[in-house]
Amino acid sequence: MAALKVGVREFRERIASFLESDTPVAVTRRGETLGVYVPTRRRRRKAAEVSELRAAADRLAEALSDVDEEELVAEFKEMRRRGTAVKS
Repeated sequence: MAALKVGVREFRERIASFLESDTPVAVTRRGETLGVYVPTRRRRRKAAEVSELRAAADRLAEALSDVDEEELVAEFKEMRRRGTAVKS
């Protein structure tokens, strides 16, 4: 796979897109190659990470199960009316 040639300034400005790309990038200054960024293979999410996220989502859903949405909105509006800061 051929490397994409970009100047230092462009590399710095677009670094996020280059980091997400699978294409190698040759970084140049005044036409001279300074270095080459070669992306590595990205690992897939580990099953453990996904299961932890699901468990956290389940705990959040359980914690919010008894929250009455209309009551919450009314309380929020009253606090705004009084200028009271919402504290956790």
